[in-house]
Amino acid sequence: MLSFLMLIVVGAVILRFVPAFYVNEGLNWTDSIFTSTSAVCVTGLIVVDTATYFTPLGQAFILVLIQLGGIGMLVLTSVIISALGGRPSLGTENLAVGARHMLPQVTARRLIFDVVRFTFFFEAVGAIMLYITWGPRLGWTEAIWPAIFHSVSAFCNAGFSTNSASLMDFQDSPATIAVISSLVVAGGLGFISMEELHQRFIRRNKAVRRLSVHTKLVLVVSGLLLFGCWPIFAAFEWTGVLSEMSTFDKLTNSLFLSVTPRTAGFNTIDYGAASDSTNFLTIILMMIGGSPGSTAGGMKTTTFALLGLLAWSRLRSHSTASFADRSIPSETIQRATGLFVIAIGIVVLSVFLLASIGDAYGAKEAFIVRFFEVASAFNTVGLSMGVTADLSAPSRWVVIFLMFAGRTGPLAIAAALVVRLTAGGRYRLAYEDVVVG
Repeated sequence: MLSFLMLIVVGAVILRFVPAFYVNEGLNWTDSIFTSTSAVCVTGLIVVDTATYFTPLGQAFILVLIQLGGIGMLVLTSVIISALGGRPSLGTENLAVGARHMLPQVTARRLIFDVVRFTFFFEAVGAIMLYITWGPRLGWTEAIWPAIFHSVSAFCNAGFSTNSASLMDFQDSPATIAVISSLVVAGGLGFISMEELHQRFIRRNKAVRRLSVHTKLVLVVSGLLLFGCWPIFAAFEWTGVLSEMSTFDKLTNSLFLSVTPRTAGFNTIDYGAASDSTNFLTIILMMIGGSPGSTAGGMKTTTFALLGLLAWSRLRSHSTASFADRSIPSETIQRATGLFVIAIGIVVLSVFLLASIGDAYGAKEAFIVRFFEVASAFNTVGLSMGVTADLSAPSRWVVIFLMFAGRTGPLAIAAALVVRLTAGGRYRLAYEDVVVG
């Protein structure tokens, strides 16, 4: 939490006091903190147009914040220390790579370096592919910076764009949609799963004889959400916001509607003009988000899957939830349940606050617009129905908190705020039942 907070503060101070970043006047303190938080937390919500408000130097600084926030300061710090001949502490290494116990065959040091390698590999390939795609349209010189910027932003699931209309000008470019979608999906898989797939199928590491339940669950749920929601979005908007497109463009754009809420933030349609059905399904996908240990936000695919497996096991009167011929530990199920409860509580409270503040300031947005904004901020998505720039200062501070809470994790914040009363040793109170349902 402190690493993200320090980076946000440093970014906000630099944004506030460097006039070379702006075409005209600079940002005030609230908007500087908002922009820095959105970049570091790889959200993508903006209060000013990145394309026209910032100079190329300002856009480059925002991209640096996105990269630092996407990979994680602890990972980059560990790499720098190692490159200088030092050795990070074991605690720092474990914090940097997260749940390394899922892949005990790989050392923390190796995984840290692979995280950086994977990131720069995908971003480099993505930038080259976008440059080839956009060169004929934008000009070969003019396409260099947008290709680099969008590749990094897409892999980090940030959603920042150097185009005022995001990717709406590329509705008719299947190659653009394919490249951006691939980067978003890759960035959202999670570095633990990515490393395991690399060890199993690329390096042919004999110690990795089978994929873990975690990676299998990530791949299955990601695939089901991606391809399961694709035809639903197509059905919702076939005669709606997609009606003016060709049949092939309708299919590619409806696929992108399934990709971008998880949690990329790019848009090829105007969500303010989309149906309530589309926007509510988008909110659900934003709440689910990407996978653990990735650049994406949300409650994570595994949390969503474990809640479903728990419900399915209870319907069958099984004492444990299972997947791929393995039982899931009850402690993991409890963490997933706790994360779900805390996340829903934060979202509900924030929608109430945003609605109350909006009503006090005379805002007239519909309820789903506010709900959409809160879900996008908390799950670090960056999609909006067009109200972010019109938010009052108090509402912007609510959104800033949501972006920070969503990136650092609700469970991490809860753990940091709760004081554990361990005096007296470990004990269990007597059971007494409560009626439910």
